[in-house]
Amino acid sequence: MKQTFENPILSGFYPDPSICRVGDDYYMVTSSFVYFPGIPVFHSRDLIHWEQIGHGISSPDQLDYKNCETSLGLWAPTIRYHEGTYYIINTFVSEGREARRDNYIITSKDPAGPWSKAHFIEGADGIDSSIFFDADGRVWYAGNYICPEALYEGHHGIYLCELDPETFQFKGERKTIWNGFTSRSKWIEAPHIYFENGYYYLIVAEGGTFTNHSVMMARSRTIDGEYEICPRNPIITHRHLSLEHEISVVGHADIVQTQRGEWWMVLLGVRPYRDAHFNLGRETFLIPVIWDADGWLRADTENGLVNRTERRPDLPVFLPKPEFFSDNFETPRLHMRWNTIHPADKPFYSLTERPGCLRLHLLPEVLSEICTPAFVGRRQQHSAFRMQAAVDFLPETASEEAGLAAVQDDRYHYRFTIGMENGTRILKLVSCKNHADTILAKCDLPREERIYLTIAATEEGYHFYYGCDDQTFLPLYENADPTLLSSLVNEGFTGTYLGMYASSNHQSSGNHADFDWVLYEGCRG
Repeated sequence: MKQTFENPILSGFYPDPSICRVGDDYYMVTSSFVYFPGIPVFHSRDLIHWEQIGHGISSPDQLDYKNCETSLGLWAPTIRYHEGTYYIINTFVSEGREARRDNYIITSKDPAGPWSKAHFIEGADGIDSSIFFDADGRVWYAGNYICPEALYEGHHGIYLCELDPETFQFKGERKTIWNGFTSRSKWIEAPHIYFENGYYYLIVAEGGTFTNHSVMMARSRTIDGEYEICPRNPIITHRHLSLEHEISVVGHADIVQTQRGEWWMVLLGVRPYRDAHFNLGRETFLIPVIWDADGWLRADTENGLVNRTERRPDLPVFLPKPEFFSDNFETPRLHMRWNTIHPADKPFYSLTERPGCLRLHLLPEVLSEICTPAFVGRRQQHSAFRMQAAVDFLPETASEEAGLAAVQDDRYHYRFTIGMENGTRILKLVSCKNHADTILAKCDLPREERIYLTIAATEEGYHFYYGCDDQTFLPLYENADPTLLSSLVNEGFTGTYLGMYASSNHQSSGNHADFDWVLYEGCRG
């Protein structure tokens, strides 16, 4: 058996990982922001191979997404297990990144779901909340807050308050356990509490989720006591390395002990390309950690860094169900890899109206607005990939279009769609840059034939091809600027989504587009 594994363990936009172990099974959740279903839930038995088993938010009546912009919504969940019940605690952010922050808890007896409705915690402000079940039966909430004195940019802190285990509401007074000023920390967040070696340990993220991201820790003999700051913070960071290092901006961690006594950390990082851009979003990585002689945690890697290749955990190999990158839409429900932007008020797609196809009904909403467009997408998980779709679509008016899209958010995306111009069916590629549309290329198409659309990517950029069969790749446009979809450009927290799109561009329409199948294949890199 190979003695190493390759990071990341979740490729593509899967940030802010949280993990727990139940017997021989491991469960992990990540952020999902405005994409629905939200909070993907994963299962593994070896910490390396992960299978998605559900979503924490899978029903529109669980949570009101409030039509948030792409980088708001569901931030940084924590998953925990206690006495037969699984808990996810999460922050829903709306009205701006430092505006309204509502923290809630959902529960389930089965991590695959369904999960309960959201139980909102009154008075719980801040982001990246966490829950801790103490040995004495008490339940504690740890969260981040914005320090009102604002002594410097990013002056935040961590507070603690006991929770009523039945109502999930605060009981007693909240207490600050780490004011960022004591460690000169900026944007201190993502608290997780653990009890080990007679101490309560507090692990946090610090420095913001980009350039100066890091993992810090502190400890106390009592959970609500004075916390001693680790003298060698940050315990994990790549901030001292080039931003073009193969793994950058690591941070936002959670730890777990295996049934064989090892300790492992999951954390986020990015894989940049030229000029520190990254399109895949923040991904989930795994490293071994160890409690050192002084009682503090440290990375147990050869160089103290998060590496692409790392030694395996001492666990039996777990083989999840085979994951195919093609979809023929022959199942009664969409695969869990597919998401929409916000939950839809009423369904805009169907898997039954034309069996074996995904039918998208054209909506007036457009990708370049904060809305719920007729878009069904999946994460881009490889820097080099090919995505091909078989599309049946006959536009009836000049306002109608359908095809594929590569999306960072409403302001930055590519639309590769079939439409109509002067009575002729056409294909066009549009780039949207900070809400400004530019037609990069267009061509005429046969009136009624099925069209096969392909989006590919290499180091040079994104490439757009079409054909009347699945073996023909006529270039419409090659080497489209990859940085248009970079998280640096839009200053966002998500990664690129690739998917199917249909719109009537603010006009009413009874038309639809059918997608017979979609193939996504990538090479690791």
